[in-house]
Amino acid sequence: MPFPDLPNNHALFVLLLTAFALYLFRRDDIPLETSCVIVLLALTIGFSFAPFHNFNGRLEPMQFFSGFGHEALVAVCALMICGQGLVRTGALEPIGRFLGSIWKSAPLFSLLLTLLIAGALSAFVNNTPIVVLLLPILVSVAIRTKTSPSALLMPMGFATIIGGMATTIGTSTNLLVVSVASDLGLPDFGMFDFLVPASIAAIVAIIYLWLIAPRILPERQAVMKNTSPRVFTAQLHIEKNSFADGKTLSEVINKTDGQMKVVRIQRGDEISIVPMPDAKVKAGDRLRVIDTPEHLKEYEQVLGAKLYRRGKQISEDHPLTAENQQLSEIVVTPGSPLAGRTLKDVEFIDQYGLVAIALHRGDSVVDMHNKGLGTVTLHVGDVLLVQGGQKDIAEFKKSGEILILDATTDLPKSHRAPRALFIMGLVVLLAAVGALPIAISALGGAMLMILVHCMTWREAMHALSAQVILIVASSLALGIAMIETGAAEYLAQAFVASLYGAPPAVLLSGLMLLLALLTNVVSNNAAAVIGTPIAVSIANQLNLPAEPFVIAVLFGANMSFATPMAYKTNLLVMSAGGYKFSDFIKVGVPLVILMWITLSFVLPILYQF
Repeated sequence: MPFPDLPNNHALFVLLLTAFALYLFRRDDIPLETSCVIVLLALTIGFSFAPFHNFNGRLEPMQFFSGFGHEALVAVCALMICGQGLVRTGALEPIGRFLGSIWKSAPLFSLLLTLLIAGALSAFVNNTPIVVLLLPILVSVAIRTKTSPSALLMPMGFATIIGGMATTIGTSTNLLVVSVASDLGLPDFGMFDFLVPASIAAIVAIIYLWLIAPRILPERQAVMKNTSPRVFTAQLHIEKNSFADGKTLSEVINKTDGQMKVVRIQRGDEISIVPMPDAKVKAGDRLRVIDTPEHLKEYEQVLGAKLYRRGKQISEDHPLTAENQQLSEIVVTPGSPLAGRTLKDVEFIDQYGLVAIALHRGDSVVDMHNKGLGTVTLHVGDVLLVQGGQKDIAEFKKSGEILILDATTDLPKSHRAPRALFIMGLVVLLAAVGALPIAISALGGAMLMILVHCMTWREAMHALSAQVILIVASSLALGIAMIETGAAEYLAQAFVASLYGAPPAVLLSGLMLLLALLTNVVSNNAAAVIGTPIAVSIANQLNLPAEPFVIAVLFGANMSFATPMAYKTNLLVMSAGGYKFSDFIKVGVPLVILMWITLSFVLPILYQF
């Protein structure tokens, strides 16, 4: 079969813009929201100045904004709100408590059960709250058993992605694929239409994640492995004839390279001096300082002072202590009030009564104490180490706004949890039996969650992600452009030509592998929306049913295992487990290959190719 001629200029423009969009989507230094708006502007402006006509008439630029009102986006947003209702009411807490209890007696069986439960829940609930629920449990298990959490967290995160493949509502990717396929004229998919192949692939994947992945994962330490309090209040007693004696406070601070922060200067029993830069420091003064033990000891040595606390000199007999203080590790999750903002913006200390000590991002833990942590813009997946009183941390965790990895308080509880579970079950049931489209049942469920006080409107808005909304809308716009200009048809012809003479099963397998590669480099939603019209075109050219090819796109776009940026829960798991990029390649690539091979055999058999 000859390779197809080049398509029209508008189709070429769309193909080049799609390639550019995929490049933008994988850039860490450009916000994903910015990339999505650039794509939308390029499409609308380009087709405004260079109109395109096909057999349907003129392609109106305003059609590219239709994704904002698309039923798939409505369903995605509504399901995110319903998931938030489950989290806010603590409806999933009994599952977490059950898993936490059985880890003590049967760890190997507990890991399997955790993977199965995580996968099963993710078939009906967005997997982000599932990961948020299980992360603190598994980290606590690792700490209690003195093992590395790296053997537990990545398998659990991958299990939620695998479980999400099983139903039309399991992931936003699935919703997009079935919605775009419906727009292209295919019959509507039922909620469980691809449950059988997904389950077969899941069995293979879960066995791998249970027995093999924990053994090949390098041992990594948790991001904030030292869980003893790190910030202390102490007093530096200025000795006679020491460096600080007779110097101004600014000179004393400069001696510590500007690191020491003096809260108060105490002179005698009653006089308290405001720590102004020109204040004179005298022998017998006590400088009140809050810092880490290492820094406090360094100041003691540099200044020739004596370190005291509560009237006793610091020594082995009287070490530094911090009564009623706790360290907690806070993960910045999608929808968190910290995401995309600085601690200074949210007035973190004043609002929550906690002190941020360190930041973990990517592969490293950065000690930001005294280095301007308050001005750093926080990203989804960042982990903050904070210290505060037990009461403050308890209140912080009960708010349910932010994921805390390491704290002694319980998960949020509410007598409204049964209501949230009932509503979520009703959403799934109505969609499963075909009584209502998922977009309508999920939106109704979200409204019910608010009406029965499972959450407030403010909490519902926190559940929504601007990134998800814009990536869905811009991906749908690209899909419209590819279909209307003939770009999707051209790519389908090129794909078929490149595998000319190959059996349909090979074409289906090749398409699935192509999407699996694409989804680990760019957004899985973008890969799904771009791949679906191509799959339909391939099926039409081969005079074969389009359904198995669409399902191949769905499965391929969900194989987000090989890179941390492939899926948002991968970023959360990476931060909590201290993983490196190479760890995802080491474990994720074999998992992609296993699932691809399994589905390459299963799909042709089920659809009788």
